Amino acid sequence: MSGGSMKDGFSGVGGSGGAGWPVNGIWEAMDQLRGMFEQKVAAPRMARGDVRAAVLALLAEQPMHGYQIIQQIDERSGGSWKPSPGSVYPTLQLLADEGLVSASESDGRKTYSLTEGGRAVVEADADKAAPWESSGARAAGRSGALARAGFDLAQAVAQLGRTGTSEQAAEAVEVLEEAKRRVFGILAKD
Repeated sequence: MSGGSMKDGFSGVGGSGGAGWPVNGIWEAMDQLRGMFEQKVAAPRMARGDVRAAVLALLAEQPMHGYQIIQQIDERSGGSWKPSPGSVYPTLQLLADEGLVSASESDGRKTYSLTEGGRAVVEADADKAAPWESSGARAAGRSGALARAGFDLAQAVAQLGRTGTSEQAAEAVEVLEEAKRRVFGILAKD
């Protein structure tokens, strides 16, 4: 394919039936690829009591408010588990009712900390892994990161397709072909 016909295809002059690249076909393929990566990676279904265990584990480290707890779970699970405020705050209230956490208000925020009873519960469960460390949560975090990277790549390629020159498109094709070879090389490793 010559550089001139690539330029025509990218600028839309050649159209899908002319001498240029099949522009409509490229955009359809990119939209399909983008759609594949946009699909949410299904987060693992967390077992009943995991929010409770996660809250207790985090509060064993330091006092926190509800939003910090949500952020920490999201961060530690690699983005695969972000409990809603509708599950965290009722859990905090339940733990307070059970006497396992206490709340103090500072600057208009409730900060929760473990009571002696809460520390005893955490120590009794010390041999258990934190819920965000489960194999399902780690696997979803990895595949979520992979999907995000693929989506970001598809967006970059689509942007180059819309605004790039034929030289930039040719260079991008080489980079993408090399990336494909390297990814398959990773799969080929034992």
